[in-house]
Amino acid sequence: MDNKNKSKKLNTGDVIVVAFGAMIGWGWVVSSGGWIQQSGVIGTILAFLLGGIMIYFVGLVYAELTTALPENGGAKVFSQHAFGTIGSFICTWSIILSYIGVVCFEACSFPTIIQYIFPGFLKGYLYTVAGFDIYVTWLLVAIISCVLITYINIKGVKTAAILQKLLTIVIAAVGMVLIIASLINGDSSNLEGQLFVGTGINKILGNVLSVAMVAPFFLFGFDVIPQAAEEINIPLKKLGKLIVFSIALAVAFYGMVVFAVGYGMNKIELVMSLHGSGLVTADAMAKLFHSEVMAKILILGGMCGIATSWNSFLIGGSRALESMASSYMIPHVFCKKHKKYQTPYLSLILIGILSIISLFFGRQMLTWISNCASFACCLTYCIVSLSFLRLRKKEANLPRPYKVKNYRFVGIMATMLSGFLCMMYLIPGTVCSMIDQELIITVLWTIVGIFFAIGCKVKYRDKFGKLG
Repeated sequence: MDNKNKSKKLNTGDVIVVAFGAMIGWGWVVSSGGWIQQSGVIGTILAFLLGGIMIYFVGLVYAELTTALPENGGAKVFSQHAFGTIGSFICTWSIILSYIGVVCFEACSFPTIIQYIFPGFLKGYLYTVAGFDIYVTWLLVAIISCVLITYINIKGVKTAAILQKLLTIVIAAVGMVLIIASLINGDSSNLEGQLFVGTGINKILGNVLSVAMVAPFFLFGFDVIPQAAEEINIPLKKLGKLIVFSIALAVAFYGMVVFAVGYGMNKIELVMSLHGSGLVTADAMAKLFHSEVMAKILILGGMCGIATSWNSFLIGGSRALESMASSYMIPHVFCKKHKKYQTPYLSLILIGILSIISLFFGRQMLTWISNCASFACCLTYCIVSLSFLRLRKKEANLPRPYKVKNYRFVGIMATMLSGFLCMMYLIPGTVCSMIDQELIITVLWTIVGIFFAIGCKVKYRDKFGKLG
């Protein structure tokens, strides 16, 4: 590989920031207070450790498979080697819903957050969808952001990674300022009544588990790396380690932010913040510095988190579409590369257009889509974990630069945990069960997938499902 091509590929730092940035979105700003109120400061930290363990097993599976089959497409490639065309189609169609759902949700979240910084931002009321008001200025900012981030990705994965690196540095810097300020200006007395929530061990454990159930959903995103495996210039064994490391880094970040909030705000202040702005982390920053400006700086860090997650999932989604198109599972045109930048520009443009269209349906619709996306991600993780176990037997001699020890235990745990999360979405009455609208969206997405599968099988015949 010549130096020019190497310079266009992802290096070690790029891989870390793409994976970490995908997992650190807006949740650390908007959800920390709710987590603490639900299970306490230490309870939340334990919950994220438990959630991290769930994702850790899946991460180990991805680490081995990515280094054994380093091709663009990730989950699509793994599942096709293990289960053939049908299994691969189901797996990849699911992860595409996951990626597109996140992209659409972040596109909506970005302009919504701006109004926290600039209260007079919303101008030109248009209409209301499910209680969410759509304004001209809101739409314009969102559309321009969609076009810009899509264009950056068309210019190449390296260009997107540079943006990711800059934004991740801002997130890390803002987060560290909050943590250090809390250690200096916070007080251990603030933790009184906030370490755990509940009376009795059973109630405490129940509250911890309720947060642990949703914690994995804030750790999705490391899987975007395998989607662009061919665009990474790192020794394969090291790449596997970086995937696992990025998960540990995200868990540590969430844990430190939660501790900083609890150490900086007492129970009464936290409740007041939840009933006020709802942005407890930002309010903690304002209190620690006695400055509303610092709250807005922290919100700016959260906006960077939205952008990094958006950027990462756009990379992952476009490569998943490209991989399916290259195997003639969807129209072949979507694997077409840009002449200059060698990126799947039509796949990127398609996702960009879908994200712009989604904006006109408001935030409630996108909340439904994002929940469907989380279910789809869990389903993909389950299929990939099963692929991991099957390939250890089916292709036992496949070179595995990053080889997982005790593979049966790891594979079974990854399958059971991801499968359990899938079931939690489908069983009514759980903390994350899908409502009717979300079930309808999931069914419609399935029908569209069946339409593509039948149509492309008829059109491309023997080429359908062909490995590159």
